[in-house]
Amino acid sequence: MCFPSRALAFALLSVAPTLAGDVTGRVGITKRLTKKRVEPVANSYHRGAAVAPAYENGDFATVERERVAIYVEDIRAAAPSVTVELGQRNRKFTPEVVVVPAGSTVSFPNFDPLFHNVFSLAKAKPFDLGNYPQNQTRTVTFHTPGVVPVFCHLHPNMSAAVVVAPSQWAVKPGADGSFVLRGVPPGHHTVVAWHRSAGYFRKQVEVPPSGEVRLDFTIPVDPSGGPK
Repeated sequence: MCFPSRALAFALLSVAPTLAGDVTGRVGITKRLTKKRVEPVANSYHRGAAVAPAYENGDFATVERERVAIYVEDIRAAAPSVTVELGQRNRKFTPEVVVVPAGSTVSFPNFDPLFHNVFSLAKAKPFDLGNYPQNQTRTVTFHTPGVVPVFCHLHPNMSAAVVVAPSQWAVKPGADGSFVLRGVPPGHHTVVAWHRSAGYFRKQVEVPPSGEVRLDFTIPVDPSGGPK
């Protein structure tokens, strides 16, 4: 009987498929969750375009999904760092929510013809980037998982959130609410859907060694319920 050489055996192992499954689903929004902003009257300092009403097109579900982050909560694993942009335009943060794996960097460019500021008092990452003018940016690297609300000292109506996930398995849903967490290690896991106003919604899922498993979220759970 012939046995493969050690080199050949290693080669065969190296091309063996990695066990992992995909978590697919959809985020359903049943009602408006975010109160309309009351914009201050613009003075000589607050010049620039006014912020558009949050629901001017009447499609509250699409708007609310922009404020959702999906991630696997119980897996803490180093992930490739990324750099994403959370801009300041028309006196608001755009987008309102970004989600990144721990170790990643967020850039906060100012696109408005006036000074802005970015700061946070979050335990996971307190910082203050000071005041800076149009076409400048400041960056922050986030090492600790958690939700980091960000604000502007100069414009109290401005706010956003950086969701720092404990691993690479984190996404935002699409406009239709669909999402995919690809290549999740098989086993029993907790998946979180976090919404800026409604909070945390957790579901348990058994991820298969291959293929996909379906996991849908409805926010809020019911008219009288709330986040878990």
